[in-house]
Amino acid sequence: MIDSASAHDGVGNLFDIAALDTRAERFTPLVEAKNLKIERIVSTGQASPPGFWYDQDLAEWVLVLAGSAALRFEGEAHPRVLHPGDWLLIPAKQKHRVEWTDKSGATIWLAVHFS
Repeated sequence: MIDSASAHDGVGNLFDIAALDTRAERFTPLVEAKNLKIERIVSTGQASPPGFWYDQDLAEWVLVLAGSAALRFEGEAHPRVLHPGDWLLIPAKQKHRVEWTDKSGATIWLAVHFS
């Protein structure tokens, strides 16, 4: 779900999630420009649906700020588990999926999409 409250005034706090409805994964755009999008993602136990693979036109660099998650790339036998401070570059058109996100608390991501 996309948050309607994006950082239009140019200021915010990535850890301020108190007002979010955590029943759904939340995507908050922070910066958008030609061939660039920076967003905060807040996950609370969500995962990709069975059989679903992301196949994005832009590369994506993700950083886990809080919580934990596991991403799997198509063709890999095991997911890559990410903890706070871990980052990962997902090349454009590289099929991937979210295997799980932490159910005990919020996983806060910083995602940078670029060409």
